[in-house]
Formats: sequence, structure tokens, C-alpha cells
Amino acid sequence: MLVQRSVTANFLFKTRITNIFENYGVRLCTQNAGDMSSNATQQTSQADSNNTNSQKRSQMHLYNALVDDTQERRAINPKNTTITLFPGQGAQYVGMAEKLMRFPSARSIFKLANEVLGYDLLKICLEGPRDKLNRTEYAQLAVMVSSLAALEQLREERPQAIDNCVATAGFSLGEITALVFAGALPFDKALHLVQVRANAMQAACDAMPSGMALILYGPDTHVGTVCAKAQQWSLERGVETPYCGIANYMYPHCKVIAGDLEALQYIEVNAKELKIKRMKRLQVNGAFHTPLMKSAVEPFARALKNMYIKEPIIRVYSNVDGKPYRNATHILRQLPNQIVSPVKWEQTMHLMYERRQGVDFPRTFECGPGKGLKQILDKVNAKAATTAVNVEA
Repeated sequence: MLVQRSVTANFLFKTRITNIFENYGVRLCTQNAGDMSSNATQQTSQADSNNTNSQKRSQMHLYNALVDDTQERRAINPKNTTITLFPGQGAQYVGMAEKLMRFPSARSIFKLANEVLGYDLLKICLEGPRDKLNRTEYAQLAVMVSSLAALEQLREERPQAIDNCVATAGFSLGEITALVFAGALPFDKALHLVQVRANAMQAACDAMPSGMALILYGPDTHVGTVCAKAQQWSLERGVETPYCGIANYMYPHCKVIAGDLEALQYIEVNAKELKIKRMKRLQVNGAFHTPLMKSAVEPFARALKNMYIKEPIIRVYSNVDGKPYRNATHILRQLPNQIVSPVKWEQTMHLMYERRQGVDFPRTFECGPGKGLKQILDKVNAKAATTAVNVEA
């Protein structure tokens, strides 16, 4: 049902190798195995020796086939490959996923989500009310499930976009969606994981009023200094745990800052003096990806540890450093840090689309509510964005 990925040479090379050997009933012999069996081999009959030589020839034939397969994979035109991006909290809106209900597989995803969660998530997506949908404990689940439902539309309309996907990334919460898409996390377990994440982050939000805001600024603006002044203002006003800092790196001269409400208000009032060209509050009720979310890390890490994490079948880029996860252990260790670390999305976009001059870019599909990630890509890499498509929930 969900994430029924086709087995292609693009991103299931290891699986393909395994299948080839299983089909022929041949097991490759390691050098150590050969050493251990050398004495026994000397005692075998000439017939056994002939069988061994025949097996070695079969193995060499398969090895040559794998080399040819590798060369074929390397020759794939980058224009025929794809990258899939998933949005995070803040992209939600009342009525999202309505257009996706014409796809049976999208309806099935919501049906399973409702069964796992014990309430009607689809109804909240379609009818709201907005204040309820915007609460962290509902917004995160709504965005993730809607994004995966949008993925089902892409699967129905352009199956090759799924088969030829070579990399994925998600903004904040969207990173978990990306891990589900890449086969690292099972859908039902990921729902519970996001539920733990959302509830823990909501508890952190309730403990201290805080928020986030997008800012646009010029080359002469020092964002670090702006945040430091705002935090000092909050301290002088008696805020118990004052904080203001960068939460998201979006694109050149655009960041999302987060902190206590006093700090954000200070920047709004003094925007001109601080050389902030524009400031817009986000639809979130907490300072995500800052130290103010520290209390949410431990519950999330504990829930993640109780899950079985598989190796991703395609590259999944981490928000923490903008680089691909190396393996399942790396996911287990690094993903909890994402809650209190800035989302390095601009850095991720640079790394994902980095290539030699003259080499074509893969086609990008943004799956989920809103069109924000496509717009950001246009600011970071306009050429890569020319073939980007939004599959909106």
C-alpha cells in the first residue's frame, strides 16, 4: 500500500545483487572461507574440483554482469532521475487533502492513520477548525499524512517519478516523511513517532509562550546581533528563559528566527532600526529548532530507539548538517538533535543539487501542502527549479 517502491537499478543496487545470486543459487566465496577450506579442498575428488571450477566460472559470469549493470546505472541521464521534497509544519491549511480523495490509495493512507491514531485526522484536515489544525499535536500529523497522500497522486500519475527517485529531503517534520518514503521507517510506527514528537513539542510550547518569524534582510544586516539584542530585551523585561536565535536557514538573506514572544515583538517594533526589510510570523505556537524545545528531545529519542530503523533505499538528507544519512545508526543518533538544531535547508539544497558544470539537474517533486519548498529552491538554485513540480495536498 504505502511506499510500494518498484525495484529499480537506480536505488536498489544491493537488493538487485542479492536477487541475482539467489536466482542462480550461487553464494560468493570470501578469501577467508577459501583459506579455511583449503585442506578439505585438497582431499576432494577430481569431479568435485571440476564442479568447483564450474561454480567459479558462474560466479565470474555474474560478476561481469554486475559490472555491466553498474556501468549502465552510471550512464543514466540525470534528467531522467528525480528528487522528492516534503514540507513541514506551517504548510497546513483547512481543506488540504480534499483533492486527493479521488485516489483510492490516498484515502487508504488516511484510513490507516485514523485507525492508528484513534481519531479522524482527515476530518481535521478538511474541516478544521483552523485553531485546532494549527496546534502542533495535530498539524504535524496532518502535514505528514497529507504529504504521503500527495505522493500517492504522484505514483498514480507519474510512476516513473517514484521509480527514478535518487534522493529525498523534508523540511523539519518533513524529514520523517522523507524517511518513511525511503523505507527507513514504517508508516504506522512513524505515526506514533510523530505523535510523540508533536505532543512533546506542544508541551514545550505550553511551558513557555514562544513563536517563529520569517525575516528578509540585506547584506549589511547581522542577524546574530539582532537576535542578541532581542534576547537581552527579554531578559531585562523579566522573561524567565529568554531566547532568540536562527531556527531555519532558508535562502540568501532570508532566515526564520525563533524565540520568546517578547524577543519577537522587540524585533517587530524595531525592524527598521535593525535593518530588517520584512518580518512575518509563522503559523506555529512554539520556538521550534531552538534550545526551548530541549524537553522534547528525550521522549522522541526514546520512541525512536524502540523502533526498527531500516537502511534507507535512497539518500535522505538530514536537516542538522545538510548531509545524507550514512546508515540506520546515524539516523538513530542524529534525528533527535533535529528538534533543537536549526534546519539547514539552504545548505541541504546546495548539497543535493551540486554537480559539475554542464550536467543536467534531476526533476524535483514537492509533495504536500503549499508550494514553499519549490519557491525556496528557485531562490537557491533557479536552474534546478525550472523543472520542479508541486504535487499539492
